Amino acid sequence: MATQDKNRATAAAILPLVGGAANVSSIAHCMTRLRLGLHDRSLVDDEALKAVPAVMGVVEDDTYQIVLGPGTVARVTPEFERLVAEAGASGPAAPPPADSPSPGSPAASAEELADRGAALKAARKAKNATPFKLFLRRIANIFVPLIPALIGCGIIAGLNGLLVNLGWLTSVTPALAAMASGFMALIAVFVGFNTAKEFGGTPILGGAVAAIIVFPGVANIEAFGQKLSPGQGGVLGALGAAVLAVYVEKWCRRWVPEALDVLVTPTLTVLISGLVTIFGLMYVAGEISTAIGTFADWLLSHGGAGAGFVLGGLFLPLVMLGLHQALIPIHTTLIEQQGYTVLLPILAMAGAGQVGAAVAVYFRLPRNESIRRTIKSALPAGLLGVGEPLIYGVSLPLGRPFVTACVGGAFGGGFIGLFNQLGDKVGSTAIGPSGWALFPLLDGNRGLGTTIAIYAGGLLVGYLTGFLATYFFGFGKDLLAEFNVSREPAASPVTATGSPEKEPAGV
Repeated sequence: MATQDKNRATAAAILPLVGGAANVSSIAHCMTRLRLGLHDRSLVDDEALKAVPAVMGVVEDDTYQIVLGPGTVARVTPEFERLVAEAGASGPAAPPPADSPSPGSPAASAEELADRGAALKAARKAKNATPFKLFLRRIANIFVPLIPALIGCGIIAGLNGLLVNLGWLTSVTPALAAMASGFMALIAVFVGFNTAKEFGGTPILGGAVAAIIVFPGVANIEAFGQKLSPGQGGVLGALGAAVLAVYVEKWCRRWVPEALDVLVTPTLTVLISGLVTIFGLMYVAGEISTAIGTFADWLLSHGGAGAGFVLGGLFLPLVMLGLHQALIPIHTTLIEQQGYTVLLPILAMAGAGQVGAAVAVYFRLPRNESIRRTIKSALPAGLLGVGEPLIYGVSLPLGRPFVTACVGGAFGGGFIGLFNQLGDKVGSTAIGPSGWALFPLLDGNRGLGTTIAIYAGGLLVGYLTGFLATYFFGFGKDLLAEFNVSREPAASPVTATGSPEKEPAGV
């Protein structure tokens, strides 16, 4: 009960600071963020929101996003929805509780870093407003809602594998296998549903067309001189099929008479999109999916440490550019094909480099209590893979520490890549978590103990390299002169604005 009261108090503190219930047009959440559609952005009090204890940061994107962290966001969101519903039924939103926090007066240096982070975020948002990046954002919106199921099923799959290897609970393991595999067997349907919803069509029609891909009866159909197989094309085929269904549906809405719309439009949408899916998209998407899996295996088998070094080092810049969202369908395809994605553990090393860099900043600025307090408050989240407060609150505004954090990520990625080249694959059965939170989702072609040891070794390499690179090369004389000075401690830690979601592969 106390936990529920705490979550409701957090929701009650947030609601008036986003303009009240009347200003909220939509509510959703992902792994770490409460995502709000707002009628009037000017009614939001950003500084007061950042001062709410449970809030790690805010992100202004296609929706207004409040970073609450894994676990917390899933508990606060229902309470927030209830408050909005209650306010809609009874009138204006209730004021925040008497003990809700006020912004306070952060120390100068931490405030300067937060301002720099906000400016960098605004510049990044402006650059990311290109058609290609907006398309990638749509792709992310399709797959991000699937992450909780991927995580839950992934952990159950790992538990089942452990029990099978140990020979324990043999009467239970078949049930666990069914729980772990059921969602993945039908993931194409969920992708089709979300795709149609995102592109402005009828979601159930998108799901209906995508369901063709996983229907066992397609094994009796021949296309391009070969029999189709259930699941051929996977999530990429479902994505293409649902997008096609949206365009067919919109065309029908434009030309079919209203009196016949309820009968003709759904029929033509499923019929036309279904035929194209069966006799075209399934084969093409299947070839692309196979090529993705083959290339990922080839890259790490032959590139090894070099490929891991490049991937781990470039992931933070990819996040800054918004290009990391293009990896979400690739991760999902690999999980669907192989049971795990070998790319995510390598990319997760970017977060390890970031943590090492932040610790180095802490020791290099012994006189700046304000920044040190910010780092102390953000480090636990950083260790669990939530990197926004450290990125935008510490390393990126300082400049050079962001580069040295990338160096830490590169060496951590190179470490895991080397073992992949030696034949020890390290993968994740789901996307979303990073850092220590990825341990329950690890899988590979060796024993679980070996897989965990390699990933843990990569984290240690990332931490250590990020720390050393930042400690010795992350500060010039001007930067030290500006920030290594005594400041009064902040009334509350300053939390900076965040970056777009790593969803699928958090840093």
